[in-house]
Amino acid sequence: MLTSAGELLARPADVLLDVRWRLGADTGRAEYLAGHLPGAVYVDLPTELSAPPSPGGGRHPLPSVQRLQSAARRWGVSAGSRVVAYDDAGGSAAARAWWLLRWGGFPGVALLDGGLAAWTAAGGELETGDVAPAAGTVVLSAGGMPVLDADDAAALPTAGGVLLDARAAERFRGEVEPVDPRAGHVPGAVSAPTTALLGDDGRLLPAAVLRERFAALGVRPGTPVGVYCGSGVTAAHEVAALAVAGVDAALWPGSWSQWSADPTRPVATGG
Repeated sequence: MLTSAGELLARPADVLLDVRWRLGADTGRAEYLAGHLPGAVYVDLPTELSAPPSPGGGRHPLPSVQRLQSAARRWGVSAGSRVVAYDDAGGSAAARAWWLLRWGGFPGVALLDGGLAAWTAAGGELETGDVAPAAGTVVLSAGGMPVLDADDAAALPTAGGVLLDARAAERFRGEVEPVDPRAGHVPGAVSAPTTALLGDDGRLLPAAVLRERFAALGVRPGTPVGVYCGSGVTAAHEVAALAVAGVDAALWPGSWSQWSADPTRPVATGG
């Protein structure tokens, strides 16, 4: 699930995935080339961890399992590989690779807790330039992680479940909307910014603290939980945090980018 920088230094992974990506920026590959964990392969989130965007599917729809398998083989993943994904944003992008590999039926993947900063703070070195590993042979099949569609997400709050919105609180309230067609949130959803699940060092908060925070949002044992964000990327990070807290949660890949593009869907604003 998670690995620390110290653990990674003591026991190197077979495959390291550098998943640096930020909304509205296209600098991840350049940052990777300037310095990455030794042996790490750059993963392009828009093209390898997503299908092409569309109003009906959202900004980052799930890739087909065949597309994901092809990418994973390019990264050097084979059956039995120990894979660690990282970024420089608290895991908010790397969790997409973690979630997708698990969705594809590959369990041997973990997140580097604290990412690049934790690695360098622990004394880990960086290398520059590109890495082209030998092709892997992994075989993936979809269905390893639970998924919601828009109708499932809409029904969850009225069916006794909890629908968590992992975006920034101001986007949830509808005060700002930098990229999607409409501002606000899905009626019945609960604001749960994924940034609030991280400590000042960029690491996930301890499991006990995470359990308390999610409980305050209505997450109880046995409660069905779904998570969305803008386009299904940072929501994967919240699913990972819930897993650390001992809670299984479903991801809504289309998220707000899908919902807000459909004028027939209602929008709520405010706290």
